[in-house]
Amino acid sequence: MLKMFTTQLTGLLQRISDKEAFSIEDGARLLAQASAGEGHIYIKGLKEMQAIEYEAIEGAEPFRHARVLQSDTQIKQMDRVLLISRLANDPEAIAIGESLAAEGIPFVAIAGQIKADSEPSLADLADIFIDTKLTKGMLPDDSGGRTGFPSAMAGLYIYHLLKMTTDEILEDY
Repeated sequence: MLKMFTTQLTGLLQRISDKEAFSIEDGARLLAQASAGEGHIYIKGLKEMQAIEYEAIEGAEPFRHARVLQSDTQIKQMDRVLLISRLANDPEAIAIGESLAAEGIPFVAIAGQIKADSEPSLADLADIFIDTKLTKGMLPDDSGGRTGFPSAMAGLYIYHLLKMTTDEILEDY
């Protein structure tokens, strides 16, 4: 089981790297706009994705100009938001995304994209959407279901790629 999960996880990270590289670069450019100006990067992780908030603020290499997005945060036009959810159709994430879009606040969203045309999706709301490529467990279990849903790991991987790319952009700036 351990070897199978490791193989699947390695494959997931490689798919993200291969298929989301352009979105990650575009997302980093968008986030760098806040750091290059007088803005802040507000980060909101829902449920287990709060791990990314902690990594950005309290991690060994904090994200410059990053703050956690609170319900009472006053976001300005020069600010940018990084919104992270397990799935792109999460109602709380959609509500936050709709509020940001209505206020004209540019934001990057990270989530697993569910293929459903009729449901609202962060992919439709975000300026830049980065798909975790994770919508169900990675391994079959004994009862016919699936297990092993490392959404926080996928989100943290994407976060680190975004942060490193943003740092590179700001070094050139």
